Amino acid sequence: MASTVVHPTKEASVPSLSSEKQSFLSPVTSLYTRFSEWRRSLDLPNPGTVENLQKEVKLTHLTNFMFDGAKADLTKSLSMVPAFQVTHSFSLGSQTAPPAYNFGAVYATNSVFLQGSVDHEGNVNARCNQGWSENFISKMQAQLSHQPGHSMLQLEQDYQGRDYSLNFKAVNPSPSDLSGIYIGSYFQSVTKNLALGFESLYQRQSPELTELATSYLAKYTGTKKDWIATAQVQPSGILQTTYWQKLSDKVEVAADLQVIAAPSRRDAIATLGAKYDLRMSTFRAQLDSTGKVSALLEQRFAPTFAFLVSGEIDHFKNAAKVGVGVMIESSNLTPEEMGAPPQPQII
Repeated sequence: MASTVVHPTKEASVPSLSSEKQSFLSPVTSLYTRFSEWRRSLDLPNPGTVENLQKEVKLTHLTNFMFDGAKADLTKSLSMVPAFQVTHSFSLGSQTAPPAYNFGAVYATNSVFLQGSVDHEGNVNARCNQGWSENFISKMQAQLSHQPGHSMLQLEQDYQGRDYSLNFKAVNPSPSDLSGIYIGSYFQSVTKNLALGFESLYQRQSPELTELATSYLAKYTGTKKDWIATAQVQPSGILQTTYWQKLSDKVEVAADLQVIAAPSRRDAIATLGAKYDLRMSTFRAQLDSTGKVSALLEQRFAPTFAFLVSGEIDHFKNAAKVGVGVMIESSNLTPEEMGAPPQPQII
């Protein structure tokens, strides 16, 4: 009986394309795996976002809380799960802003946050956050105004890694000519206390007129997280440094120094502030190098009622501002729906 000789086929003699790719990429994947394991072994914390670089200082200072004249905020909670509330805001008597009325609404779940407002002139503001996962969030902000040049659309993507943060923003992007403002930032923890990063801004007003600027960031956090120091250097010659420290459970202090060393202007502004949290009130005080002394007291007489008093004295300009306000919260929900323990019944 004749023996049968089996010849190797052409496919068997030629290595597969996938095996060639694996052999080519194996050094790269091996290096990346070892690098990832090394970073994981350092156990570095997430540094936070660039947007919240000075969050603690802004919450201590009253720059974002200061007001003059009279204002009232009336809030009504309509639902707790999901969270849904509406707010009526009134302001009048301000030296810097005309009387205004604003209606706002907030809707929030575990993954979606919606906020919108409209004022008496028809200006609309909207904000939407969609959380695809715990670390991956898409954001959108829009402003519609009848005044030319005041309408705005901002698209944002935020990613929080194990020891780094990535963020990208597009302000008024135009698909036709790619005009708009594009901002990208990267923040990386170098040690358990130190984080370094950068933020680049690319502005394209037209195909012929573009601008690129990059600022560099640094953040140092105390081992006990009771103090934070930050620094930001901008290419235009602006240096901003901040320092925040929590002295106790009720007392926080913060300092801000901004130095401008541009060819057309050389100036420096220093700001010192403190915040005291008492049992039913919060007091903020602030002093800066321009001669302004400011204070704000928020006194809560009940969980649903607060009274505010603010004042500012400008010694160099011999001017003063005073503001009073109230915040009232109401709800048609039962104490059980709001999460409060049931009250004992008296028989």
